[in-house]
Amino acid sequence: MSSRTPLSTPRRLEPLRQQVLRMGGLAERILEKALQSLWERSPRLAREVAKDDLPIDRLDVEIDQAVLEFLALRAPVAQDLRQVIAIKTAATDLERVGDIARNIAQSSIRLCEFERKPVPRSLDALAGGSRRVLARALRAFADYDSELARQVIATDDEIDEDEGRVFRASVAAIKQDPGCCEQAVEFILVGRNLERVGDHATNIAEDVILVVDSLNLKHAGKLES
Repeated sequence: MSSRTPLSTPRRLEPLRQQVLRMGGLAERILEKALQSLWERSPRLAREVAKDDLPIDRLDVEIDQAVLEFLALRAPVAQDLRQVIAIKTAATDLERVGDIARNIAQSSIRLCEFERKPVPRSLDALAGGSRRVLARALRAFADYDSELARQVIATDDEIDEDEGRVFRASVAAIKQDPGCCEQAVEFILVGRNLERVGDHATNIAEDVILVVDSLNLKHAGKLES
């Protein structure tokens, strides 16, 4: 059974929340295009990624300004304040997903300079996992579903493990064929960027739990250790 908790979003905040969800849709699409440019070794698609990132940056600035205005004029407290914080931090995480997509696109462009080598299967698995966890985090944010948010957080270790497999596969490829070193390094960089997508999805899930359950899970593991 879902622990989804119905929440009333202040009327003046709902448009901002919808802007975050719009950012989320754009971030998902730009990440998909960056990965497509990698799989297809398409410089054209890779160049489009940089252009597609601009609307995400603009939305981030608009949300930032609107949040500052809301804080100054409304002085929200309790749940309203938590929703404002969640909106701002989720927007920041999504803006960084856009930056990550640009990084992946740059790797794609550099890879076009070399004789094509197969993409490690572990990288394909990591890409799929990162995209899924981002989609689930956005769904949790859209529905304020704390149970789904907790599931997102629980999958973070799996993303980390997949990134480790990409690293090990790339190092093994270098040992077997030193001539593929530069390509293998690019695959390692892409893997690291995809792992960061998982981190940002986790941050968004933690924002949902902050709003719904009034629990701040930021750095919780570090503080407990």
